[in-house]
Amino acid sequence: MRTDTSGVNLPALRSHNAALVLDLLRVAGEDGLSRPELAERTGLTPQAVSKITARLRAEGLAAEAGRRASTGGKPATALRLVPAAAYAIGLQLDRDELTAVLLDLAGERVAARRTPLDLGGGAEPVLATAQAEVAALLATAAATGTAVGGVLGGVLGVGVAMPGPLDHRSGTPGRVTGFPEWDGYPLRDELARRLGRPVVLDKDTNAAALGLALRPGAPGSFAYVHLGTGLGAGLVLGGAVLRGGRTGAGELGHQTVQLDGPPCDCGGRGCLEVLCLAALARGDLGGAARILGTGAANLVRLLDIDRVLLGGRAVLADPEAYARGAREVLGELGLPADVAVAAAPYAVAEGAAQLILAPVFGKEPPVAEPTPPSDHPKIV
Repeated sequence: MRTDTSGVNLPALRSHNAALVLDLLRVAGEDGLSRPELAERTGLTPQAVSKITARLRAEGLAAEAGRRASTGGKPATALRLVPAAAYAIGLQLDRDELTAVLLDLAGERVAARRTPLDLGGGAEPVLATAQAEVAALLATAAATGTAVGGVLGGVLGVGVAMPGPLDHRSGTPGRVTGFPEWDGYPLRDELARRLGRPVVLDKDTNAAALGLALRPGAPGSFAYVHLGTGLGAGLVLGGAVLRGGRTGAGELGHQTVQLDGPPCDCGGRGCLEVLCLAALARGDLGGAARILGTGAANLVRLLDIDRVLLGGRAVLADPEAYARGAREVLGELGLPADVAVAAAPYAVAEGAAQLILAPVFGKEPPVAEPTPPSDHPKIV
C-alpha cells in the first residue's frame, strides 16, 4: 500500500490564501461553497479564488458539489473539500497505553487502535510499539476499503501527544512526571526517522484542546481539563492554543494547593495532581471531582474564561460526577463559568492528528520538522 504524499502538493497546501479557501470548504461540508461565496468570505478577488480553486481541483483537494440555484444569471458551481485527498495519523503516548487514530482531510476518524504501553520501559520499546501501531493502523484502514495512499493522496504526517513537560518546537520531552529518563530525548526526530515522514510532538492536553477548538461551534476561549493517568490542562484563548514560551502553559496538575501536602514526582508538594490521584486511589470520587473543580476555578480566575471542558479517561468513566463536583466548586466561589464534559474518547489522539492537519487550514502555524532521510524506507 502506497503511503507517500506524491498526490498532494504540500507547498500549495501551505499557501495562506489556499488555506483560507480550504478551511471554508472544510466547514461547509458536503454542500460546499461557490466561487462567489468564497470570494465574499475571504475578501479575495474572484480571479484569485478561481486560480486557487483550479489548483485545488487539479490536486484532487476540491471537487464539484452541484450548482447553486440561479438568481438570474448562470448558476454558480459549488465546490467541496475531498476528505480522501489526504490523511494524518495521531498517536497518544500515555503512561500505560498507546492510542493511534487515522483522520481524513476533513478531520473525520477513519480508523483507531489501542494497545498497552509502558512509557517508563525505555525509548526503544516505546518507539518500536509506535512504529508497529502506525503500520497496523494503515493496514486496518486498507482492509476496510479506505483509500489511504490511493490516487488522490496519502499520509501527510504523524502527530504525537504525550504527557509534559516538553518542548513543542524542538520535539523533545522534558522531565515527564514519573519518567525523568525522557528528559531531552529527541523523540520527534527519531520517530520521523523510523516512520520516514514528518512528525510533530506536543503535550497531550494541548493536542486535545486543539482538536476541540476546531470543532464546529467551539468557543473561542476555553480551558480543557484532562484527568487520566495524570492531570493537566490545555488552554485556548482567542481561538489559538496557548503553549507559552517553553510549552509550559497549562501544567495545572503541578499547581501547589497544599503547602504541607504529600510529595509529588515533579519535586513539589501538595500538587493538584498528586491530591486528585490519591483521592481516586482511595475510592473518593467526590473528593477527586472537587479537587478537579478547584483546579478549574484557578484557571477561571487566572484567565477570566467562561467555559471549562472536562475530559480524560477518569472523567469519562463517570462524567456526571466530575461535572457536578466542578460546578459545585465554581458555584460556591461565585464563578459563572460553564462546565461541560468533552465526550470524546479519542480527544488526545485526534488532536495529535490535527497537529498535522490544522496548518493545512491555517489554524496552526506549521512547526519546523526534520525531513526524513531519503534512504530510510517508509512504512508500507
